[in-house]
Amino acid sequence: MKNSDVPNYSVIFGEALKARRMALGISQEELAFRAGVDRTFVSRIERGIRQPTITTIFLLSQALEISATDLVGDVELNI
Repeated sequence: MKNSDVPNYSVIFGEALKARRMALGISQEELAFRAGVDRTFVSRIERGIRQPTITTIFLLSQALEISATDLVGDVELNI
């Protein structure tokens, strides 16, 4: 598999995170507060500029009131 064939997981994860956040009806600021991270970090993740660590994935999923499995599963569905 060439690098050009690899999906842009950062962008796909960001889109999944944003969709879950919007479905819950909360702002980036609220999500960041609930997860204990900076709002600009949430923004960067949603835009695909930053990649979350496994710890951050768990914090974000808890803040979204879903499992990390569901959040990562959303990414798999969009590959």
